[in-house]
Amino acid sequence: MNIIKKYLALIVSTIAFIIYLITLAPSVVQIDSGELAAVQITLGIAHPTGYPLFTVLGYLFSLIPLPFTKIYQMNLLAAIYCAAAIGFFVQSVKLALDNLDKFNLGKSLEIKKVKKKSRKDKQNNANSKKEKQEIPDIVKLFTSAFSGLILAFSKTFWFQSTSVEVYSLHLLLICIIIFILLKAYLQSEEKKNGIWNFWFILAIILALGFSNHMTTLLVLPAIAYLFFTQYGFNKASIRKMFVMITIFLTILAIIYSYLPIRASQRPIINWGNPIDMERVLRHISGKQYQVWLFSSMEAAKKQFAYFFSNLTNEFNIALIPIIIGVLFTYSYSKKLFIFLTVLFASTVLYSINYDIVDIDSYFLLAHIALAFFSAFGIIKLYSFLKLSNHKNLVVIITSLILTLIFASYNFKKVDQSNTKIFEDYTKSLMNSMDRKSIVLSYQWDFFISASYYFQNVDGLKKDVIVIDKELLRRSWYYNQLKRSYPDLFSGLEHEVKMFLEALEPFERSDNYNSQLLESLFRQIMTKLVTTNIEKYNIYLAPEMVDIEMQKGEFTLPPDYYLVPNLFLFKVVRTKEYVSAKEADFNIQIPERRDYYVNFIEEKVGSMLARRAIYEMQNNKSDRAKVYINKIKNALPQYKLSPELMRVIE
Repeated sequence: MNIIKKYLALIVSTIAFIIYLITLAPSVVQIDSGELAAVQITLGIAHPTGYPLFTVLGYLFSLIPLPFTKIYQMNLLAAIYCAAAIGFFVQSVKLALDNLDKFNLGKSLEIKKVKKKSRKDKQNNANSKKEKQEIPDIVKLFTSAFSGLILAFSKTFWFQSTSVEVYSLHLLLICIIIFILLKAYLQSEEKKNGIWNFWFILAIILALGFSNHMTTLLVLPAIAYLFFTQYGFNKASIRKMFVMITIFLTILAIIYSYLPIRASQRPIINWGNPIDMERVLRHISGKQYQVWLFSSMEAAKKQFAYFFSNLTNEFNIALIPIIIGVLFTYSYSKKLFIFLTVLFASTVLYSINYDIVDIDSYFLLAHIALAFFSAFGIIKLYSFLKLSNHKNLVVIITSLILTLIFASYNFKKVDQSNTKIFEDYTKSLMNSMDRKSIVLSYQWDFFISASYYFQNVDGLKKDVIVIDKELLRRSWYYNQLKRSYPDLFSGLEHEVKMFLEALEPFERSDNYNSQLLESLFRQIMTKLVTTNIEKYNIYLAPEMVDIEMQKGEFTLPPDYYLVPNLFLFKVVRTKEYVSAKEADFNIQIPERRDYYVNFIEEKVGSMLARRAIYEMQNNKSDRAKVYINKIKNALPQYKLSPELMRVIE
């Protein structure tokens, strides 16, 4: 028993880590995976808010000579972060359960009058204390472990462990913050006045949290609650808080100084080019994403409804102890109930105001609070049992069964062990282009982010210039492109200069001419094609043709034509037949389907179908059959038109 008690957190985190290894992605995945891996390995600067701590720690880990690909190594680090987070979470729950009475003692905002308790109140308190005293150590240990496994195998938390993402480190730091916060609240009077006061240690960990992800701010209301509950609101507490803030700001400034220092060295990936205070503040505040924050009441209602409707998807059968815990935690510890409620409410109320599709990770702190509530749910279930001789065993067996059902339910939702579609798609798309090519696209989530890794780490197709059409709206992106490809803007220096001048007031939130900006932007996109077509092969991704050109937001001169070329459209200046490479690519479609997988399958299928039609229009039906058969064999869920089906019948 003593060994289990001593190493409980390590045991649970090890169990979680082993399962995480089974579901770990072998390569890049959707959204920011490729960019973040490349930023860490090349010691660059990531998209806002920059994530300096995440970058530096990832870089150091990438230097360890492990027998894996670099992308797998960075995915492995995410699993390590998440497993370690579970260890600290288990320690926090165990600490709380071992000190329930202490969380109901102490000052309460300097209220010194104590009402005389009625006989009924005294009886209730006596019953409550009796109930708490009857909880055996083995139940506390197993409850701590069970709540840790609930968190570990909740869908969004588990998903963070499968690939490189900033939220994996964020979860670790948040769980450390909660653990240190509880230690600070419970520390002895001697430590309260010493140099190793846990409140000061908390200030350091908070700075680490903010240097990784700004949503660390969501834990501040809960910290304030416990701090002022312990110290009251007076001059002494304000002085202590001032010291904490000083420590916090000093550490934070040191870590964030990475951005201007590294930007001045012109790394390969230098998002935002934060070389001065103005750009640093713009970058760490995530200014370009603020348009989606507090955008409308309708958006908040939509995200609010989504959060609660998605809880069954997150926790499934584990919602039973969670709900029981929410109902009964107050009877065990009023302060812990308020603390967890504040954590939950601050997270939900803030996050529902962020109008983005991939919102799940912003609710993670609320999920941590719910997993904490589940511990009290298990203890309450224990107290319901009347079997005096076997209730411990019943609780343990029931918890194990719940955990197995819960983990099995979420396994298929998060399993990325066979996800190579983003690597396959990116490599196949890049290899479909001729040497010395330019591709214009805004498929960030599907291949542009992944290309950052494969080009800058693996050295894939370095002669291909991948241009993110949306990033062309940002001044820093021109510096990055010019550094990597000095002749790219030859012939349109005047337009770029005018655009950057018109863009400056926009980026500074001053008055700007939106019509001039859009007009110059469209000129630049068109001239990127016309001034480079003699030097490079020019390709457009299908969304540029289907959306931008259809809306008239992007145009080509009259004597320029588009030819479907496997994954992309090739820009040519002839009406003659233009051949394409063989469709000998292999894109592995995983069993776990989602929006991103379906998007790739649809885009590849539609482009191959267009190529088949192009071949038929040029009286090359044999070549058309090659592409149609490729669709049938490689893309099982893509529906061919009756016209194309007749070609191979």
